Amino acid sequence: MANSKEIKTQIASISNTQKITSAMEKVAVSKMKKTQEKMLKGRPYRDRMLSVISHLANGQPEYKPTYMEERDPNQIAIIVVSSDKGLCGGLNANLLREVTKFAASESASGREVSYSLIGTKAQSFFRSFGGNVISATEKLGDEPSIEQLVGSMKILLDSFAEGNIDKVYLASNKFVNTMTQQPEVNQLLPLGKFEEGEEKRDGPRWDYIYEPDDSRFLMDSLMERYIESLLYQAVIENISCEQAAKMVAMKSATDNAGSLIDELQLVYNNARQAAITQEISEIVAGAEAL
Repeated sequence: MANSKEIKTQIASISNTQKITSAMEKVAVSKMKKTQEKMLKGRPYRDRMLSVISHLANGQPEYKPTYMEERDPNQIAIIVVSSDKGLCGGLNANLLREVTKFAASESASGREVSYSLIGTKAQSFFRSFGGNVISATEKLGDEPSIEQLVGSMKILLDSFAEGNIDKVYLASNKFVNTMTQQPEVNQLLPLGKFEEGEEKRDGPRWDYIYEPDDSRFLMDSLMERYIESLLYQAVIENISCEQAAKMVAMKSATDNAGSLIDELQLVYNNARQAAITQEISEIVAGAEAL
């Protein structure tokens, strides 16, 4: 059994660690709330843009936009959205496991897979895992801007428009609730068919006046912005997932530290009591010897 001094040192060390994990939990809660607000604020922009694109697409059924062109998927790309930092439980591990599983199934079907990586953790993983990485972005911070993502997205959009990539998938974590984050791999390109709401199909139709009259160029440009907004929303949602997972992990670490301190406190009390008992026994034995 360790002596009382060693046990006391261990208790002090674990107590300091507990203070750090508790502080990190509170920071994660604050950041998660801010990111959730930002995620919710971006949805009206995305939904309104989708409404405008839907109206334009349904007004010109004879035109097939560049980003809706269906091709035989021989070349695919996967955008992997991970975090820059760790200490968030199995968030990144679960996502990367889902990505590798999906990539393996696509490779088995004879398709070539490329990757566009967002986040330090994804880059670290694919350095050892291997694979054709066509773009990488990292260190976005807790409040990323869409300008930081445009470069990587531009490479993919150009490759798709030129026919070098036939399909693009987006792999990220979906925020279900504070305790649950779900890794998902969804098709990003080509975009699916746009459908107007029921009330718009039944009600009076309206149209835009273009100046200059190039509605097709406008539709393609709006689709680019829409695709960028989908990626941006995925990054923001992934940050929310990261902070939620970090909050849960730090709370678990704080609770475990408390349990360990309680156990060590019992060991310390037993060791101290044993030392006191031994001292009393020695005093009594000495007195009897006299």
